[in-house]
Amino acid sequence: MTQTNVKSGPIILSSADDLTAKNGYLVKIKNDSGKAKFALPDATTDLALFVVVDGGDTTTAALPISPERDVRLKLSGTCNPGDVLVLAVPDGTVDGAVRALPADPGTYRGIAIAEEVGADGQDILARPAMIGYITQT
Repeated sequence: MTQTNVKSGPIILSSADDLTAKNGYLVKIKNDSGKAKFALPDATTDLALFVVVDGGDTTTAALPISPERDVRLKLSGTCNPGDVLVLAVPDGTVDGAVRALPADPGTYRGIAIAEEVGADGQDILARPAMIGYITQT
């Protein structure tokens, strides 16, 4: 198999949303008429697997998250080391932030493990874990 036109590290795409103040938030790749764009997640189960490192209103650089390296993610609420982190419920203010896995019933996508105690609004140190869907009943 030939590997051509592949990249490592951050990638740069057009922004579907204004990501200017969104460094540390998770975004997904959205199809916009055949063009890939970074967008904030619409649901707690979205594949938001890129952390914004240089957000913009028209162009954004984001780093694919990988278990090989920890990252700093914007935290909504609080967490403790070892907590599973999932996407915060998109509400227009915390879209793309993470939170500790709640006990509330629902389906969530486990994205990372907290590596430190975290407070609301903090850029929490986390290890991407790609846990997948977690259903709380």
